[in-house]
Amino acid sequence: MKEIRKTDLSRRDFISVLPGVFITTGAFARPLELGLWSQEVPELKEELTPDEWERIEKSSMAKEMAHYFGREYSCAESLFMVSLRFLKKPEELVWVASGFGGGLYHRDLCGFLTAGIMAIGLSSGMLGLDRKEAKSRGGELVKEYWKWWQSVAPLRCADIRKEGTSSKICSRLGQLAAARTQELLASRQKEG
Repeated sequence: MKEIRKTDLSRRDFISVLPGVFITTGAFARPLELGLWSQEVPELKEELTPDEWERIEKSSMAKEMAHYFGREYSCAESLFMVSLRFLKKPEELVWVASGFGGGLYHRDLCGFLTAGIMAIGLSSGMLGLDRKEAKSRGGELVKEYWKWWQSVAPLRCADIRKEGTSSKICSRLGQLAAARTQELLASRQKEG
């Protein structure tokens, strides 16, 4: 049997060295720094390109975003609201998205990203399939939306809109997210 030796390290000394242990081992690193959500960050623009304008013009949800985003509706609430209207669901459900704006109120995951995922989930429940199949099909669309999002913007609000910059970047991303969400929801409605 091994002998357990008592050290002379006091509780206070032990606690004082913990931050150094965690920092050197990377235990406090953000998921992005660990590569868990790694992505090449695309250039963020304030204005829509001609191709993006064409996409927006085809989307009723993207056009409708102007009535909500920045007008007492957060990013998440505005996208979820136009999704509810597209899916013909009660608008009071928009309150589900109220805690997701501003990157979960912590400048973390963008509300346009999370609201698109919520809309996909809601539409999956409308397919009339058993739960397992509906979740599987919804998961496929969520992966598609997530991959698309990573091709147009960083995941986190703090990386999208730096402090003191124009909200035009967010307006552009909101319109693009609404158009992409509508495309996915429309493909879902064809299944159902």
